[in-house]
Amino acid sequence: MPDWTRATALAAALTGAWAEARGPGGAIVLFDASGPQASLAGGFASIEHALPFTPETTNRYASISKHFMAATLLLEGIPLEAPLGTLLPELPAAIGAVPLVRALDMTGALPDMMEVLWHQGAPYTASLSATDVESVLRRLPGVNAEPGTEMAYSNTGWRLAQSVVQAQRGVPYAEALARRLLRPLDLRIHFPADEAEPVPGLATGYWHDGAAWRRGRYGMHFSASGGLAGSALTLARWAAALLAGRGPLEGVLEQLAAPRSFADGSPSAYSLGLVHSMLGTMPVVGHGGSLPGYRNHMLMAPELGVGVVVLTNREEDALWPALRVLAELVGQPLPAPAQGLPTGLFATSEGPFWAELTADAMSFMGGFERLVAAQGGGARTLPAYLDASLQPAADGSLHARIGGAARILHPVPPAQTLDPGLVGRWREPLFGAVLTIRADGTATWPWAGGLGAETRLTALPGGRALADLPHGPWRHRPCLILTEAGTLRVASHRARVLQFERDDEKQDRNPT
Repeated sequence: MPDWTRATALAAALTGAWAEARGPGGAIVLFDASGPQASLAGGFASIEHALPFTPETTNRYASISKHFMAATLLLEGIPLEAPLGTLLPELPAAIGAVPLVRALDMTGALPDMMEVLWHQGAPYTASLSATDVESVLRRLPGVNAEPGTEMAYSNTGWRLAQSVVQAQRGVPYAEALARRLLRPLDLRIHFPADEAEPVPGLATGYWHDGAAWRRGRYGMHFSASGGLAGSALTLARWAAALLAGRGPLEGVLEQLAAPRSFADGSPSAYSLGLVHSMLGTMPVVGHGGSLPGYRNHMLMAPELGVGVVVLTNREEDALWPALRVLAELVGQPLPAPAQGLPTGLFATSEGPFWAELTADAMSFMGGFERLVAAQGGGARTLPAYLDASLQPAADGSLHARIGGAARILHPVPPAQTLDPGLVGRWREPLFGAVLTIRADGTATWPWAGGLGAETRLTALPGGRALADLPHGPWRHRPCLILTEAGTLRVASHRARVLQFERDDEKQDRNPT
């Protein structure tokens, strides 16, 4: 039996702390299949104007938008098993061969366009239209890996799915979404193209730079991967309709949450815009959302027909607050902290794969996840997006399964020095970006039309190094790796396709 009293009390304490801090805030809504049952809020929707954040305040849903897209595809009867190239014209061959469903369940190895653009030096604040992004996408040389072998988060499949609706049904996705879902369910949800498009009542997003709150910015076209905006109450009403199978949503949650698997048949935690996890003995499903200044999470326990929505306009974790409230609601214990894991920087013996561990969290190739104790020992992620398990070995390595792929991660020696083969001037032939690496371990990263951004590299064994680049509240740490062909591959968790060649014309192996 759900304990609404205990869960509401915890939600009140969390939102009350936001109110007391007199900074940005958020809303928490508890719901069952009949609709919202309790709603609380605290803090400001606008610090500048001292406007309170309420359960009716419009906020950016960010990646919670994804399962709306998937539901629309299902209702439109788009064949999810069809290769992307049969649904959209003129895609690069490798991308066109990926089935739409693998593009949606994050096993399609599609390079994420945000990180592709970062690798070329496009600022995260650059105003890029859908056409701008698509023109880069259509020039990509391939995919990150063999489709079906690994779950690696990418927004590109959802961006392409938006184009599929237009190509296959002759209407923009926004119209299909409104016709199939928003109007029948009477949901006031907006779909702005980018941050420059006004949205009535939208909360301002903020992130903290260590000294003060700053406004979040994100210039790129949002797309169906993360563009929706609405209130916490509206999102809770939507989730309640999913649980109930109300109106056009009859049987849709079951299809969205249906188990997905890798090419070898092993199960994946990510389905169609929803992530599976366990809270004690209770299966839960949900999804998070993050844009600079906004952090959200939606969690549901379908067996009990209940859930919680956490929407905030502050750049802080939203999964753990959502999990805490849901644990009180369904009477399940929170996961125990991870114990006995080594900390520090690790890397596989070859390839671009690396991880950095703290006592309670892991960054894998830049993808951040919280760690908790795993049944039988070791640790697992508490997956906002990426499912992983880690088991320490006697030799100090970590035997891991990350996004469905087995990895053995070895400690990086603290005195590791930069491989001299990395030093020099490198040019990416498709887009012209230039990267300069110096013998002292510093580098000039392509940035803002030739301006360049300075970074200090962290050396890894085997002709590899990590850059470290700030993107507002986000930290980007691409791996640079020398290939057997003599090129320099740039790889992060979401994008691994760009390779730089030595710039013979201006090459200087010891630049100053």
